[in-house]
Amino acid sequence: MIFDKTGTLTLGKPEVVEVAAAPGRSEADVLTLAAGMEQHSEHPLAHAILERSKGMQALPAEGFTNIDGMGARARSEGEPALVGNRRLMDAERVDLAGMEATAERMAGGGRTVVHVARGGKLWGLIAIADAVRPTSAAAVAALKKRGVDVAMLTGDNRATAERIGRELGVTMVLAEVLPGQKADQVKALQAQGKKVGMVGDGINDAPALTQADVGFAIGAGTDVAMESADVVLMKSDPFDVVAAVGLSRVTLRKMHQNLWWAVGYNVVAFPFAAGVFYPLTISPEMAALAMSGSSLIVAANALLLKRANVEGLK
Repeated sequence: MIFDKTGTLTLGKPEVVEVAAAPGRSEADVLTLAAGMEQHSEHPLAHAILERSKGMQALPAEGFTNIDGMGARARSEGEPALVGNRRLMDAERVDLAGMEATAERMAGGGRTVVHVARGGKLWGLIAIADAVRPTSAAAVAALKKRGVDVAMLTGDNRATAERIGRELGVTMVLAEVLPGQKADQVKALQAQGKKVGMVGDGINDAPALTQADVGFAIGAGTDVAMESADVVLMKSDPFDVVAAVGLSRVTLRKMHQNLWWAVGYNVVAFPFAAGVFYPLTISPEMAALAMSGSSLIVAANALLLKRANVEGLK
């Protein structure tokens, strides 16, 4: 079972926990530049920055362009501006102003580090953290107890991803995965002969939800994700994945029971009805009654599913 991190295992409501300004810049400089760009974005990290910068006059930004898996670029007061991760800064040859150690310290604490730059120079760093959902760790533990391998998929840096993984008990952490690569991760596991479930909430999760053998969408997620999934978790609770797996196993067990009952009944009843064991035979009336009884038993056994304790299945 692969879980997307942001908005699925976590609440998807990250908060700014630290701002570090480059030499010659202030915390306000960093936040106003970032806010001017992020007001054009729908990413949860952008919302966290905008929330932190409330009451500040954001620097105007034009020509906003999203860069999948790395951040965004725009123009601010006539200069090229960037907001995103270290990969974006390296790709654009941004001068990091000697703040590499600060960025590593922030990331080492399990935070997502957003780099803010303009004119080819780093203005500062914004550390953002996202709280996990209260039931995420229990869901992971319950799935592992039932013999289901659990993986976490995220575009975050490895330090942040592994910190969340340790907190939740997930040992298979797929970090720094670009949005377009999520479906490839599902394919890679399927190529190993595994049946793969995928749990996600965003637009970028849709291809992976479609590729998986079973896709689970968070009810509070995007419409595209819900349309792409096979199952929608209406309470947005990852623990419901455990209930879905448990209920599916009970249903399959009932199907096997009914199949074996029907096969066993016919193997015994047909020879008697056909006179194979003559003079031991049964009348047509008794045969019809017995057939009705068989159907009644199968239906009654199936209806026992209504008494399945979903909470207990978790």
